[in-house]
Amino acid sequence: MSAFDLIVLGSGPGGYVAAIRGAQLGMKVAIVEKEALGGVCLNWGCIPTKALLKSAQVYDYLREAESYGLVAKKTGVEFPKVIRRSREVADSMSKGVQFLMRKNNITVIEGYGKVKPGKRIEVTDKQGSIREYKGQHIIIATGSRAKHLQSLSNDDQRIFDYRRAMNLETLPASMVIVGAGAIGCEFAYFYNAMGVEVTLIEFFNRIVPNEDEEVSRALEKSFVKAGIKVLCTSRVIMSKAHKDGVKLIISTPKGEEKIEAETVLSAAGIVPNTENIGLEYTGILTENGKVKVDEFYRTSTEGFYAIGDLVNGPALAHVASAEGILCVEKIAGHHPEPLDYGNIPSCIYTQPEIASVGLTEQKAKEAGYDILVGKFPFSASGKARAEGTSEGFVKVIFDKKYGELLGAHMIGANVTEMIAEIVVARKLETTGHQLLKAVHPHPTMSEAIMEATAAAYGEVIHL
Repeated sequence: MSAFDLIVLGSGPGGYVAAIRGAQLGMKVAIVEKEALGGVCLNWGCIPTKALLKSAQVYDYLREAESYGLVAKKTGVEFPKVIRRSREVADSMSKGVQFLMRKNNITVIEGYGKVKPGKRIEVTDKQGSIREYKGQHIIIATGSRAKHLQSLSNDDQRIFDYRRAMNLETLPASMVIVGAGAIGCEFAYFYNAMGVEVTLIEFFNRIVPNEDEEVSRALEKSFVKAGIKVLCTSRVIMSKAHKDGVKLIISTPKGEEKIEAETVLSAAGIVPNTENIGLEYTGILTENGKVKVDEFYRTSTEGFYAIGDLVNGPALAHVASAEGILCVEKIAGHHPEPLDYGNIPSCIYTQPEIASVGLTEQKAKEAGYDILVGKFPFSASGKARAEGTSEGFVKVIFDKKYGELLGAHMIGANVTEMIAEIVVARKLETTGHQLLKAVHPHPTMSEAIMEATAAAYGEVIHL
């Protein structure tokens, strides 16, 4: 039986990062993967979807060329090429992870892994052969999968989840998207931009319901303007696929509504992959479908750890990576700080983009803070005007008494690149006055952070 200091089960952004950090700290490391290095994020999630969204953005620019004084005489979509580019980007990144495994002398074990008592992992390869491996420490990072609704009979042809949605052979004429979180909204933008008639259905009373309410309303306004039909406080009661499409019955505030579409995308969330991986045989405890861990990701069974979508916390790639590094550093005897889940940025890559961190205005009030709120629209930004991207705003929230930066919420072009400034500022406990007095370059989109802060303190110049 091969033995390692560290075995990681799953090679997504939590798993492969944990493996590399372990190797950097001198451990003999193995990683087990049943499908493709990089996991869902790299192969079927974060990376290929962003490639699709970039194609949609470029197409938007081509159709708006005249507003920039340019002439684009012929525009159109060659959809198979859009899909092929996305797959090529994902494949190249997966090869990059393969290189990193070799560079760090990490043993890659291909097959389906299950944890076993005695700090062991059983791996079944594609030929059905079974081998066992021993690890002094075992990190479980098996990620998550799409949640399936009983009202949607997923047949992977007419009704499907995100994996199929990014690999269609042809563009459908129409699509209903069930779920208006990050995944649903990103696909709504993409397919609408490609020319598909899109209907977006959300159970809660607004799309992207985890975001600040003003941001949600602004995105909905943008979507409706683009021709997306948005149904909030609505749910699918029944669906039936047939030769030419799908018939749906939707419960809405106005009563039942019948909808027909060529395709339906189920984007109603995710569930952790905790089944059939041996947890019950090792004494590892779960709660509400997730693995119970302490602040350093130790499970209830000594020598076993869990990170990423398996544990409580935001199911985000950057969270899984941070957890993996922190977990391994603790194993190695370092003294890392527990992760601050109150300072995790969230990004949604629609057009306009959304980025946020910390408390929303409503949550800050509910927490009892006396707050200052500043808001700066990109319509007042010279850089945004010059780029033709004046939609959206930056909103910042401060504690009035101490100037603590409680949260920031942005919607607009490139805001996913801007949010890191707020994350670092909050990490360093930067006050509102310090942020205001930090000189921002002109002309930039990031000036809006300084201007929004100035608005909170009654010192805004350009409004």
